[in-house]
Amino acid sequence: MDRRRFIMVGGLAVSVPALAGAVPGLAAPAAGVRLSQRVDFVSDGLGLDPREYAVLLGEAVAEPGFTPDYYSNGGAVEQLERQFASLLGKEAAMFVPTGTLANHIAVRTLAGAGRRVLVQAESHLYNDSGDGAQALSGLNLVPLAEGRSTITLADVQPWVERSAGGRVPLKVGAISIENPVRRRDHERVDHAELERVCRYARDNRIGLHLDGARMFNLPQHSGVSVRDYAALFDTVYVSLWKHFNAATGAILAGDAAFIEGLFHVRRMFGGSLPHAWPQVAPATQYAGRYEAEYAQSWRVCDRLIELLQADGRFKVRKVANGTSRFYLAAPSAAAELLASRLAAKGVVLPQWVAGASEIPMQVNPTLLRASPEALARQFIQSLDA
Repeated sequence: MDRRRFIMVGGLAVSVPALAGAVPGLAAPAAGVRLSQRVDFVSDGLGLDPREYAVLLGEAVAEPGFTPDYYSNGGAVEQLERQFASLLGKEAAMFVPTGTLANHIAVRTLAGAGRRVLVQAESHLYNDSGDGAQALSGLNLVPLAEGRSTITLADVQPWVERSAGGRVPLKVGAISIENPVRRRDHERVDHAELERVCRYARDNRIGLHLDGARMFNLPQHSGVSVRDYAALFDTVYVSLWKHFNAATGAILAGDAAFIEGLFHVRRMFGGSLPHAWPQVAPATQYAGRYEAEYAQSWRVCDRLIELLQADGRFKVRKVANGTSRFYLAAPSAAAELLASRLAAKGVVLPQWVAGASEIPMQVNPTLLRASPEALARQFIQSLDA
């Protein structure tokens, strides 16, 4: 569930007859679950409203054998941890209430006595965590590759050597890499360069952490599996709410020896929720199916883009080395009304920003709720209105 839009889309939580014509062969969201048919170009996942989330939560707890956790240990939380450890090819995993805390715990533990941590200048860890790693754990985050998604070996090696060769030698304890990079329009990191950096880090006994909040989008665009990405790193963080429709939360995965005992660190930072199951229970049903549905969503989207461009009034720009985002341009005279007109038809767009020439559009499984032909008609009719 997209926390930032939890209330905003509640008014659209109804079936939308205008979008009749779902993609053939698409499985129902889940047996008995009454979700709306809106198509949402804002969210990473389904963009659930409160009513829909409550329905999914009721379905989850009604499953035979459902057991709540206690202070984020055992029960449904442990089941989800095991599921993601398997998906990522890691020995163990731990629930953490936020991705910010998952990244912090990972780099803190990996770095050990090596207080310098190399990060992307455009990463969430460097920009959106309030210098928490510095203030709370005494780490020194060194930002690299400003304005780029990819950290290269040429970026990393001089800093490792410089740190070790100072008058007071310092070890680079960890390298954290976000992939894909949200601040770069969800652009993915160059894989060949990623492999070079990871090999160098291992040769120099530097810990490796992957901020993979949206990493389950990567295989569709790179041809590299989630497990192969995760195998390059000691630890991996995955968001539970972005793609898997939890209310909040994250998974931190790694070797059993690394994860063992980390629940004490989680508790120290205030991250052991007394009852975490209401936050994560619905994610179990989406975890194993997201990749296939995301791939199918892009097939629908590509056909939609083809139809919109054929109309002549829409222009589409895809992000180079991108994943889930593309940009849509429409005639300026109607662009500001496009979002409101489409919302009335059950299609949610980001609100047009005055003076902007394009709208950032997110691809997610809600696109599977309508055929591309039906969606194209709604866009075209909204310009004609």
